Amino acid sequence: MAPLDDALASIIDFANCPIDDPVFTQKCADDLARDGVLLLPNFLHDNVIADLVTEAEAHRDQAYYTASTHNVYLTPPRDDLAADHPFNRQVTSSKGCITTDQIPPASDLQTLYASDAFKAFIASIVGEAALYEYGDPLSGINVHFAGDGQELGWHFDNSKFAITLLLQKPLAGGDFEYVRDLRDADNGEMNYDGVSALLDGKLTPQVLDMQPGGLVLFRGRNSVHRVTPTIGDQTRILVVLAYNAEPGMALSESARMTFFGRLG
Repeated sequence: MAPLDDALASIIDFANCPIDDPVFTQKCADDLARDGVLLLPNFLHDNVIADLVTEAEAHRDQAYYTASTHNVYLTPPRDDLAADHPFNRQVTSSKGCITTDQIPPASDLQTLYASDAFKAFIASIVGEAALYEYGDPLSGINVHFAGDGQELGWHFDNSKFAITLLLQKPLAGGDFEYVRDLRDADNGEMNYDGVSALLDGKLTPQVLDMQPGGLVLFRGRNSVHRVTPTIGDQTRILVVLAYNAEPGMALSESARMTFFGRLG
């Protein structure tokens, strides 16, 4: 485990989340393996949460907003399937996003993201030898804004895992819902019947109790998930931290244009 420093200790509440403790790290790994999701409440100090909300709001005017429809598999529609086939059924996603290069260099988010100790902690939990920062200037740290009526539609992730930090809850709505292991992507089992049942409201998802300052590790490749529409005039603010298993890797140019509206 990489050594800790005072800067990291001022960000992470080690009393609740001692990321330098091998026993705690192993328990986190076991919980993620068992549940497909790891929730660490009170990961950030309260003053850090408040500062990061203020910081995010100060840069919100730089956010790139998108609104799109997509299927749950995040793939193009197929003409050989009926319009009401679960592969072709469309859901809606909309949000604003600021990127790594729009976050101040002195931000606690930059410190946390670049921390060797934090990367080693996450790598141990997800079973990677090491984790590396993104090679492009946009994709490593994203701050998402979901205002009234904005949502993230049902989908499976392409990545092995996602790391998020909730900074601010909306007045209502904005719930993270998921159904674990609804497909088996590695074996090509898309489970169209299960997805159809979900979209028809015949499956009851689990709801993750996310509170500001909590860290969530989620394996979404086979577990379908969404964020319900925000209700009210308080924006949901969420940080996504993304790493790679190899150094120097960048998000594709097409993906950067889609998500961020620019390449750098």
